[in-house]
This record gives sequence, structure tokens and C-alpha cells, in this order.
Amino acid sequence: MDISELLAFSVKNNASDLHLSAGLPPMIRVHGDVRRVNLPPLDHKDVHGMIYDIMNDGQRKAFEEFLEIDFSFEIDGLARFRVNAFQQARGPSLAFRLISDTLPTLDGLQAPACLTSWAMQRAGLILITGPTGCGKSTLLAALLQHINANLAGHILTLEDPIEWLHAPLQCLIQQRELGSDTPDFESGLRAALREDPDVILIGELRDTTTIRLALTAAETGHLVLATLHTASAPQAIDRLVDAFPSSEKEGVRHLFAECLVGVLAQTLCPHASGTGRVAAHEVMVGTTAVRHLIREGKVTQLYSQLQTGQSVGMQTLDQSLMRLCHQ
Repeated sequence: MDISELLAFSVKNNASDLHLSAGLPPMIRVHGDVRRVNLPPLDHKDVHGMIYDIMNDGQRKAFEEFLEIDFSFEIDGLARFRVNAFQQARGPSLAFRLISDTLPTLDGLQAPACLTSWAMQRAGLILITGPTGCGKSTLLAALLQHINANLAGHILTLEDPIEWLHAPLQCLIQQRELGSDTPDFESGLRAALREDPDVILIGELRDTTTIRLALTAAETGHLVLATLHTASAPQAIDRLVDAFPSSEKEGVRHLFAECLVGVLAQTLCPHASGTGRVAAHEVMVGTTAVRHLIREGKVTQLYSQLQTGQSVGMQTLDQSLMRLCHQ
């Protein structure tokens, strides 16, 4: 099989990921489980050729220099793919994430109702958190699509790489990819503040400078959407604040409390039918009580706010799981 046939096979079998690794047969991830494809092992030359077939000259040069690279590409009539090419002990490897050609919707994902009201905010910070592969990018794409369809404004995204391609609906939407359109999140975000956006999407809050710029953008009248790798909503507060030196933490807590719209932590669980997965959500809304606890650094007390805040859309992960079990 060539690379196109392998990707078509993955799409046909409802795989979320395809892994090609020198010395092993191709593997696909279906409903969270990795399965071997009934093919012979790939040798170094096979995988190297597949990598170079789907790269342009600039990407090949970057891969040779850094031994790893993120990029995306599309096969007409099949799907779009996010790719990480990297070197490992046995030789080169490829990890493909399959991206549906149909943009997700909040209703289709059965997302919490609070996201609809969050999307209508004119300014503030919305965080989507969770472990790798839990659907953060999909949920963020659905949120962006809702804004695009219901508000008239300017959406600017900074992604690594661009996954879903959004066509302008009610909004002007401009998508920038790290590496090809801007050097990094920091540079792109600094420039974004001078590009008249109403909504800024940041693929990931990776470092102190990016977090600081995101908070500044939210404080100065922009709606900022971003992701973090934390398992719960309260952990997102600790993660952001701990990125700063001790002398800045109090000021960061106050700034974060002022601009917080909400935090949604998502995880995927096996479906009771044995096929597919379903999303469970922990939701924290930026209420007066939540903001006060953040300012005071009492993050451990936020959990009780989630337990008792169901009237404003808050819930703990356990409450979400219990609801899913009853359904």
C-alpha cells in the first residue's frame, strides 16, 4: 500500500489516527485502541519515502535539521490530516490525525449548553482543557464555527498546524499556521493585537510569554479561545499561575480572575455499546464567587463551587459521568 491507500483504509475503518513506524506494520487507533493493520512491517526506506512524498521542500529541510516537524495536508475527496513526522530509534515515523471534512457543531458534539452563551461574549478568556486526544481541537472548532455563524466580527486564529479550514460566514476569519505564516505563538499573538481582531484563537498556551499576551488580549476587549493540557478545570488555574515567577503570581491571579469567562475540561469515555466514545465535561463558569477564590489563591475550594453551581451550568467530572451513566 502507498500512503494514499493507507490513509483511505484508515478513513474507511473510522480510525482517529494512523501510525507508520520503521520496523513495524502500520497501526490505526479506533475508538481509543491501537490496532495493527494486517500488512508486513515497513522498512526504513518505505517510511522515509512516505514522509518525503507528502512534504514540500521547506518541510523536508526543516525535518532534516530538527528531526521532527508538524504540518497538515489534504487529499481531495478523502480528508484532511494533521501530521507529525519524527525520528526514533528504529528510524523515521509518522503520526497522522484524521480531521473530518465536515466542520463539527456544538449540537452535534452534544456540548454543554454554557458554550453557546460563552461564544456570545465580547471579551474574556475561554479555556478548553483535557489530556491529549480528548477532542479539544474538535470542540474548539465547533465553538469557532458557532461564532462564525452568529456574530459579525473578525476572527483570527494561530494554529500549529491548521486543522479545520473555516470559510467566512458572518465573520471575516483568517487562519495563521506556525512555521509558514508566523514564526511562533508569541510573534503571532503580538501581531494579532494590531490586526483588529474581535476573537483570537490560540492553539495552545505553551509558555509564560504566550499566556501573558493571551491575558492581555482578553483584558483589552478581545474574546480569546485557547487550550491547555490539564485533567480538570481547577488545575488549569494552577497551571497558568505556576508558569510565572513568584513575584508575578498575585498579579496574574487578579488578571486571570477579571477576564475569565469559563473553563471546560473534557475527557472521552468508552460508550456503553462497546463502539465509539462519549465526552464527559467538567465546567467552571467565571462567577463572582469563582473569581474571588482565584484572586485569593484558594484553588482547592473551587471544586465545591463546581458541585453547587449547576444552576449556572457548572458541574464536576463525576457529576457529568453520573449523568452519562443514567442516560
